[in-house]
Amino acid sequence: MSNMENDNKSTVIDWSKKVDEAFQHLIDTYLASPHRKKVDIITQAFNFARQAHKGVKRLSGEPYIMHPIAVAQIVCEEVGLGSTSICSALLHDVVEDTDYTVEDIENLFGTKVAQIVDGLTKISGGIFGEQASAQAENFKKLLLTMSDDIRVILIKICDRLHNMRTLQSQPANKQYKIAGETLYIYAPLANRFGLNKIKTELEDLSFRYEHPETYNAIQTKLATTQQKRDKLFKDFTDPIRAELDKMGIKYQIKARIKSPYSIWNKMQNKHVTFDEIYDILAVRIIFTPKNDDPKEEITDCFSIYVAINQIYKSHPDRLRDWVNHPKANGYQALHVTLMSKQGQWIEVQIRSNRMDEIAEQGFAAHWKYKDGAEIIEDEGELNDWLRTIKEILDDPQPDAMDFLDAIKLNLFASEIFVFTPKGEIKTMPAGCTALDFAFQIHTFLGSHCIGAKVNHKLVPLSHKLQSGDQVEILSSKSQHVQPSWINFVSTAKAKGKIQSILRRQNRETQKKGEEVLQEWLKRNQLEMTSSTLEKLCELHDIKKADSLLQSLGDKTVLLNEKDADELRGKNKQQKQARWKKFVPFINSGKKEEKAKDEERSQDLLIVGKDFNKKKPIFISEQTIDKYIFPPCCHPIPGDDTLGYIDNKGRIEIHKRACPVASKLKAGFGNRILDAKWNMHKQLFFDATIRIRGIDRQGLLLDLAEVVSDKLGINIRKIVISTDNGIFDGSIEIRIHDREEVNVIMEKLKAIEGLQEVSQIM
Repeated sequence: MSNMENDNKSTVIDWSKKVDEAFQHLIDTYLASPHRKKVDIITQAFNFARQAHKGVKRLSGEPYIMHPIAVAQIVCEEVGLGSTSICSALLHDVVEDTDYTVEDIENLFGTKVAQIVDGLTKISGGIFGEQASAQAENFKKLLLTMSDDIRVILIKICDRLHNMRTLQSQPANKQYKIAGETLYIYAPLANRFGLNKIKTELEDLSFRYEHPETYNAIQTKLATTQQKRDKLFKDFTDPIRAELDKMGIKYQIKARIKSPYSIWNKMQNKHVTFDEIYDILAVRIIFTPKNDDPKEEITDCFSIYVAINQIYKSHPDRLRDWVNHPKANGYQALHVTLMSKQGQWIEVQIRSNRMDEIAEQGFAAHWKYKDGAEIIEDEGELNDWLRTIKEILDDPQPDAMDFLDAIKLNLFASEIFVFTPKGEIKTMPAGCTALDFAFQIHTFLGSHCIGAKVNHKLVPLSHKLQSGDQVEILSSKSQHVQPSWINFVSTAKAKGKIQSILRRQNRETQKKGEEVLQEWLKRNQLEMTSSTLEKLCELHDIKKADSLLQSLGDKTVLLNEKDADELRGKNKQQKQARWKKFVPFINSGKKEEKAKDEERSQDLLIVGKDFNKKKPIFISEQTIDKYIFPPCCHPIPGDDTLGYIDNKGRIEIHKRACPVASKLKAGFGNRILDAKWNMHKQLFFDATIRIRGIDRQGLLLDLAEVVSDKLGINIRKIVISTDNGIFDGSIEIRIHDREEVNVIMEKLKAIEGLQEVSQIM
């Protein structure tokens, strides 16, 4: 036997051993869980999947079976599900990737496992297909499967988590697509299910692949400030431990460090630096209740709160009672913010062992399954959420991305608590209006709503509700849905219902308009043809035939003799004579504009069939004119960027953090490219820096001196306004790259009185 054969054999044996070890680890984890021990069926599922995927490898080079084992491990260890889910996770790719069918799975493993595997197969290959409409269809399938068996979506989240953990083997353009999709859909879904640990990891992994340099910089900062945080944690918790010991409470105290993604998000949203974020450290007190009575558990939470409140002063506006009013995803805890002896606000989260388990594992922590049976416990709030989604699915928006946004409105929303006139409590998304609340209660009430009384005061429909408000909806049968309502409602349900009613009303108006048009044409002995409709649209400056019919139906457009003459061609000569003297000017202007557009489009790169999407594109002084730079985010050299192939085959360049790019990554993943800068400080780019601080004499001189004299940067414009001693302004500058912007911002921060310095996107 040759050495090569020996090497190959040893590699196979090594992988085989690794597969066996991974499966044994799964079995050990399962046996340590409180679920009924069904090792035989799990082993049968593993052997079946191993045989089905035999010889197939992942991009990383490992046998494919390692992926289903890893997903099953997450399902068991990190979500806490039982044998049915573990078997389904082991088999989740069998139907899609091999010749086996759902019927084969059902014959061997029963109906429940087969249904879950079938649900997972329907939404496989990522949520999205090649085009936006297909994506919405797949997303609808995903949500519909949730209501059949919630485990489908939980296993899909675990599948995505493992894909994110092994994303390094994918090319960069795929990494951006998968990371964007994860942030857009999977992380908020995990959050909605209360899978806090998984949500945080999904966000951090997405951040790591989209902004590697920023991610590493934050990780380095966290490491260098670790010692300082450890001392703060010890000094802060020592008196708390002494007090809890005196009370005879069994407890553990943990430090909770803000995740890199959360830190970066705060830096972006609040325009602050890492050093200016004061809530990186939080403290978690997890206690064992004295008995199993839920009321006692709540009492214990408040006893601990009272005790620590005597050691440190609490922030009056930052008490969050999620104990009496759990979040929609089941989260329970008491949050209080205390002032440490070092003069720093620190958030303390107080929760029992049970609350902690639900916070980490979500609803799954208290689901009990009988083998092959339905979920025993009622999920309450979760079922309400699924019902809302089903209502949206009954009448989805025609546009795919609108549909995704409507769902996302509910996925991302944080909750407020609102009371009905009878004192019933309703959970609503933050930022919702009185009209949202009306639609939440009933579609009829929403569509006939004329106003509301909030805390017994009359308010308009657009009034934004606050937590604790008591709301009474006022309605009238003569009221009908108005198009303007869509501009201020925020919940998915209200938007969906308003659009549905408006579409129905529009169809009725268009039908009336069609009757009016038919009658007018008949009276003028004209025929209904597509050219007739086009001509009438042109005469009334209306773009679509539907809009013309709408206008005729609601009588905003009235047809007359002039329209009839135009259609017959009688006014043609007069029209020509009237416009003759303007024609040369119009034509020459249009020709010049057209020539410029043609010249510009000739320079642009057009992607052909042979274009390699896996390779990065390089933006240099020579190639920059070949790409489109849309106005949404103004990328400059040094920014993390990506390319997007538009419908005409041209390439747009966006910042990876741009909101438009987020949609494109989630919606058109197959068109995303890796874009890298290769600039040599030859070209200038515009950047705007926002400044804010305390006004003083000579401030403007200092600003100009720092930017122009010391750094030699060309200032294009400075705008500053002052109000009661506070100044607010912006500096527009010409720079070569991101590095120069960062240097300028650092220098500006050193100027006396400047409190906030940030870049405007």
